[in-house]
Amino acid sequence: MGRLEGKVAVVTGGVLGIGRGIVEAFATEGAHVAVADILQEREAAPVLARVERLGRRGLYVRTDVSREGEVRGIVSEVIEAFGRIDVLVNNAGVLSRSPLEQMPAEEWDRVLAINLRGTFLCCRFALPHMLKRGQGKIVNVASQLGQVGAPGLAHYSASKGGVIAFTKALAREVAARGVLVNAVAPGPISTGIMPPESEEHEEAFKAALPIRRFGAIEEVAPTVVFLASDEASYYVGQTLGPNGGDVML
Repeated sequence: MGRLEGKVAVVTGGVLGIGRGIVEAFATEGAHVAVADILQEREAAPVLARVERLGRRGLYVRTDVSREGEVRGIVSEVIEAFGRIDVLVNNAGVLSRSPLEQMPAEEWDRVLAINLRGTFLCCRFALPHMLKRGQGKIVNVASQLGQVGAPGLAHYSASKGGVIAFTKALAREVAARGVLVNAVAPGPISTGIMPPESEEHEEAFKAALPIRRFGAIEEVAPTVVFLASDEASYYVGQTLGPNGGDVML
């Protein structure tokens, strides 16, 4: 029996990258998975097919997590299809690179709207169902850049730092009512989300990491599985960091 056997999970940004890895890991561990993403349904078909090949139920809901009405729709569709939500993983995010003195306000707003507002909205509308049942797990995907920052990524770093602070505050608010909220802050992971850098920059970054390499998606998903499982029953408001030693706490 898997660690998430029979659980119903919602994973935002679950079509590509770390999100897809989380979806597949959840299904492997026994969860039925609703995938919410802004991409077209045809782009989600491979990950849903993988969930179903593993013997689990999958559902795709096309959603912009920065839009309140669409997030309400995620929750309504999942409740209608599965009857409940046991686990919410807020993974949807965007990243762009811009020096602050050149950054359009619209770019700042877009990154904060998806990365931070989206996390808030998904929690806001999933939480009442969890609280009514007196149980639930929320895992927010932050980033080590929310802990240390990076040049050209002030907006992204601020959004992910906000996710970490939000996680702590919400965890204190709802833990006594049975909902446990934690975060994962991955380090440099080979996903394709990062804007391209020169080979010299990438090699220098790797050399500065104690482990001397970037991480793989498969090295992040197990941490999310753990936080979503019953094994993490005493983790409250924590930020776990599969980051190759970039941040040590």
